[in-house]
Amino acid sequence: MIGKYRLLRRLTQEALAEKLNISWRQLQRIETGKCSPSLKTFKKLIKVLNISDKDILDYLKQEKN
Repeated sequence: MIGKYRLLRRLTQEALAEKLNISWRQLQRIETGKCSPSLKTFKKLIKVLNISDKDILDYLKQEKN
C-alpha cells in the first residue's frame, strides 16, 4: 500500500524517506513488509501521502492476516 501511494504522489523512496526522516533502506523494508513502521513514522506516512482512514484500516486488516 505504501509503495502504491508513494508512486501516486510521484515520490522516490529516497524522497519519501527524507520527508519521514528515515533511511531509504528502512522505507524499502517497510514497503516490502519486512518490518513495520514505528507509530511516529506511520503517522508521518499518513500525513505525507494523504492516506484515507478506510485505506489505513484495510491495510491494518491485511497486515493482521
